[in-house]
Amino acid sequence: MGRLFGTDGARGIAITELTCELAMNIGRAAALVLTKTTNKKPEILIGKDTRISSDILEAALVAGICSVGADARILGVVPTPAVAFLVKKYNADAGIMISASHNSVEFNGIKLFSGEGFKLPDRIEEEIEALILDYPEDIKLCCSTTVGRVSYEKNAEWDYVRHIMKSSEGLKGVKVAIDCANGAASSVAKKLFTGLGAECYFINNTPDGTNINKNCGSTHMEPLQKYVVENKCHVGLAFDGDADRCLAVDEKGEIVDGDKLLAIFSKYMKTTKKLNHNTCVVTVMTNLGFYKFTKENGIVAATTTVGDRYVLEEMQKGGYNLGGEQSGHIIFLDEANTGDGELTGVKLLDILARTHYKMSDLANMMTSYPQVLENIVIPARSKGMWNKVSEINEIIEFCKGKLGDDGRILVRESGTEPLVRVMLEGKNFGLITDYAHRISDKIRECLCTEDSDAVQE
Repeated sequence: MGRLFGTDGARGIAITELTCELAMNIGRAAALVLTKTTNKKPEILIGKDTRISSDILEAALVAGICSVGADARILGVVPTPAVAFLVKKYNADAGIMISASHNSVEFNGIKLFSGEGFKLPDRIEEEIEALILDYPEDIKLCCSTTVGRVSYEKNAEWDYVRHIMKSSEGLKGVKVAIDCANGAASSVAKKLFTGLGAECYFINNTPDGTNINKNCGSTHMEPLQKYVVENKCHVGLAFDGDADRCLAVDEKGEIVDGDKLLAIFSKYMKTTKKLNHNTCVVTVMTNLGFYKFTKENGIVAATTTVGDRYVLEEMQKGGYNLGGEQSGHIIFLDEANTGDGELTGVKLLDILARTHYKMSDLANMMTSYPQVLENIVIPARSKGMWNKVSEINEIIEFCKGKLGDDGRILVRESGTEPLVRVMLEGKNFGLITDYAHRISDKIRECLCTEDSDAVQE
């Protein structure tokens, strides 16, 4: 991770950590770095989610972009994948999305896209960071008639919706409940799914600036699970705040996570001869059950580190067209350059409509191994420390030795939140739960207490 950018852009508590000044400087530096090869007046698109702080950060970004001579084209509230698509459709030089994705309302973030609609590689983000932090004197401001202009794109939502609609033959006969997380999908989803003919029931689609992801969406599935069962829906879809991820619920109210969705998509695409090289790209967090499923079905599972940008890099390198994460970030590279929750939802419903299977039948193609995931909130002073503390490493190695070949342990620091994530997977749920608690308790003891010697060293 860089000094400003994590695995999914710059992120922090809005206004106090991700300040207006920082947003303005990111706008300036990004405009200069991402448009330095253009021969025309540069144009940068800006989208946002429904957080109350997004308008403030949008204004700061616009000021930064225009102050160095680039034009800002404001898209309004749209999903993150809409920015990735529209930046190429509109022939813009770069795109920016203001969102903290699945995080709660106090957080916000800034995600950057190239003129081709891809998230930026680390080296470009590092160049932007260096300009802001190390060489601010190299940022030359414009004046008089050389400053940039601001325009507003009124067709952004419909242009994106029409693009996604092309991926389906129609969803007539599918009864679906859709949780919009009071986020960027709240308006788009109604146009998209009803437009394709599905019988739709929407929940958490009335954003007020403060309720994004609040007990709803892909991080809080219980309301959707209950709604699907009570209303006898065929399936439920849950998006996160910026709609770049999607999880599902079957007709019995059981969660269908990203691993199972990837199993469904990879098998269907292999059957229809649309899965490039019979390969699906996943991450180290992917359930062991997925690897068993792919082996049984003649599918190759290519594995990369956590983060949809790294999944995308592996897909591009190998010429693959399907990949994603357990969290619901799923990339269909033939149609999108980034994880797209609404495209994922349409693709899933399209399979239901074409095959007439029950959602539970599709989900049961893959059997998940038990997993235990614990998230330990760490103070800022402990960032980057967990794998440098001998006591933490010792307890991890002890538990790995006890598990042997019957499970695995993955500990990593989040690239988007102040968390250390501890994941254990294995055949014995009680055992992995016990080990997860031991490791998590040791991390709290070493990193989260005021008098921790480990942190002070």
